[in-house]
Amino acid sequence: MIEVKGLHKKFDDEEVLKGIDFVFDRGKTNLIIGQSGSGKSVLMKCMLGLFMPEKGSIEYDGKSYHEFTEDEKKDLSKQIGMVFQGGALFDSMTVEENVMFPLRMFTRQKRKEMKSRVDEVLERVNLTGTANKMPSEISGGMQKRVSIARAIVNRPKYLFCDEPNSGLDPKTATVIDNLVQELTHEYDITTVIITHDMNSVLEIGEKIAFLKDGVLAWKGDKSQIFKTEDETVTDFVYSSDLFKKVRKAQLEGY
Repeated sequence: MIEVKGLHKKFDDEEVLKGIDFVFDRGKTNLIIGQSGSGKSVLMKCMLGLFMPEKGSIEYDGKSYHEFTEDEKKDLSKQIGMVFQGGALFDSMTVEENVMFPLRMFTRQKRKEMKSRVDEVLERVNLTGTANKMPSEISGGMQKRVSIARAIVNRPKYLFCDEPNSGLDPKTATVIDNLVQELTHEYDITTVIITHDMNSVLEIGEKIAFLKDGVLAWKGDKSQIFKTEDETVTDFVYSSDLFKKVRKAQLEGY
């Protein structure tokens, strides 16, 4: 579990986060949504320790990050998996080498042990047989699955995903969403996902924080977001005809 309490962050004179309070539950897909410039990325970077807030705290399983010693911060970094928006694979490394990278960085395992773990997670994300391929030799969807495999190879307690299905076709995007959710439940991870994709909200929005202009404007889950009368939320959620139809069907009980 990660708890954000009264978080404020500004750059120069611009206040980007204005007192965010939210609990990201363990074993759930916790989504951060909102328009561009709402503070989503800044919030995630504060949670990762990349930005230091002016006020408030971030607690990992009950302990404030600001109270961590340097050794505890290093230990925390070993417990975090990250899926980047563009995948961020190393082009000069094979799939196996990309997935093995966190093990080489954070553990002292022998190569045989690392290879066994890499094979295990590649099988889990349905990429058996790709170990010796280069990223350029596999599809965009497969690259995202490699990125997910790399993020979970070190058995993280916390998983952060920045637009994990960005640039993918709708069918592949749904596959990635469902894979992230399955792994969250399977490994009981605290998963935090930034997304613009309302299909992701519909598929895996178990807990949702909606930010607007640096404020937590709404919170709930994927069923509640389609029933809310809050115009701030509905203007964002039902910006497309598809979701206007979904809302109408929800309210009419279909």
